[in-house]
Amino acid sequence: MSEVFNFSAGPAALPRAVLERLINELPEFRDARASVMEISHRGEDFMALAKKSEQDLRDLMNIPNNYKVLFLQGGAQQQFSMVPINLLRGKEIANYVNTGHWSEKAILEGSRYCNVNVCTDSTSNGFTDIEDFSSWKINPDGAYLHYTPNETIAGLEFDFIPEVDMPVVADMSSSILSSPIDVSKYGLIYAGAQKNIGISGLTVVIVRDDLLGKVVEQQPVLFDYSTQANNDSMYNTPCTFAWYTAALVFEWLKELGGVDAIHRQNEKKSKLLYNAIDSSDFYSNNVAARFRSRMNVPFFTPNPELDKLFIKDASNENLLALKGHRWVGGIRASIYNAMSIEGVEALVSFMRDFERNSG
Repeated sequence: MSEVFNFSAGPAALPRAVLERLINELPEFRDARASVMEISHRGEDFMALAKKSEQDLRDLMNIPNNYKVLFLQGGAQQQFSMVPINLLRGKEIANYVNTGHWSEKAILEGSRYCNVNVCTDSTSNGFTDIEDFSSWKINPDGAYLHYTPNETIAGLEFDFIPEVDMPVVADMSSSILSSPIDVSKYGLIYAGAQKNIGISGLTVVIVRDDLLGKVVEQQPVLFDYSTQANNDSMYNTPCTFAWYTAALVFEWLKELGGVDAIHRQNEKKSKLLYNAIDSSDFYSNNVAARFRSRMNVPFFTPNPELDKLFIKDASNENLLALKGHRWVGGIRASIYNAMSIEGVEALVSFMRDFERNSG
């Protein structure tokens, strides 16, 4: 079988080395004499894995000691609720940034718990640009500021961290571990696993200690970060297989040289793809150059029918999952950490052939 390159936006491709370990260890997890899916999450074998996975993530992201690392269920969208439940802390206002589909979802859910102040909104430009930070209308009485550093659908990515006198909350589902960040600049980071961490079912939360312990009243006990932190993310049975997969991805990243090394690779991949788009009169990308995503690259041919033909022909060449999101259309290549440079090179080569044959 020819090599296949999977450009899915999520659930996304896993590193080949991780897939091979999953296959090899699936029947029997190390010395446990049973599959990782069959052993107790409180047994010695899984507890050792959980402890090491947290330390590996702390090492990869240089997470300070005054932050808790949680491995939770419910997906990133559950955090749209858990953030206000835990971080309002008696306040009635929170600031939200609207730069795309996932920002809008967070805003809608946040408004169920507080008065949401949308301090900047990219709706008018079709989520292709971000307003200058000096023009944001931030409410100083807000409990926190929530933003999405990378929007997967429109392909819009921040190149700065908003600096405000309140906790900054970031939905890093599609950008975590793709480049170095200063965790200390955030009050809380959360990320669904199925893009750069592993498989669906797991959400990682990194939360500063001082933000724990004062939830909105009458909320589910599982939605209290303190409950999860005090029980090592095991108040109830966690997603053990998804957690195990994440542990393998963390090990893979460390073996590659860590986040700095993968960042250099991600820079090469995105530049290669954007150069192919920009050097052509056939392909286009509408996002402001400064804010183009390194993880999700949407682009278009001259018309929708050619877009469809491109996606079909690409699939026949083992370049999979290139259909743009239904809200945007066109073509989208998601090039997360697991996507190799060879995969992007194969896509760029196909793009040139398709343009030549369709011109």
